[in-house]
Amino acid sequence: MDRGTVGSAQSGRLLVEVREEGSSAVVTPAGELDHHTADLLREPLEDCLAKGFSRLVVDCTRLEFCDSTGLNVLLGARLKAEAAGGGVHLAGMQPVVSRVFEITGADAVFTVHDTLRAALAGESGETG
Repeated sequence: MDRGTVGSAQSGRLLVEVREEGSSAVVTPAGELDHHTADLLREPLEDCLAKGFSRLVVDCTRLEFCDSTGLNVLLGARLKAEAAGGGVHLAGMQPVVSRVFEITGADAVFTVHDTLRAALAGESGETG
């Protein structure tokens, strides 16, 4: 399923939008990221990497929930992006989502930014 550099995928509980912003791919999941919706995020992330984007910015401002399956999708994308010389940057996490990253220690392996603007500028907005 080719979405190009701009597109979206959705189910009843998760909508994922993708856009190009300079040398970054901005992936915006909105809704609940869990076992049932994880592939809706995994596929666009992998598509972006396949198209040569090694710097992925995940705009989490509209992400309302993330379980361990969603976390694993992001961790997998991080490994692939780093292998390609880039990384996954998380921006604007809501407290309920941020807490999952804190509890699991995943916040220590991602570059986390307070805002999308900071992520796109390459500025770290949090100190883990």
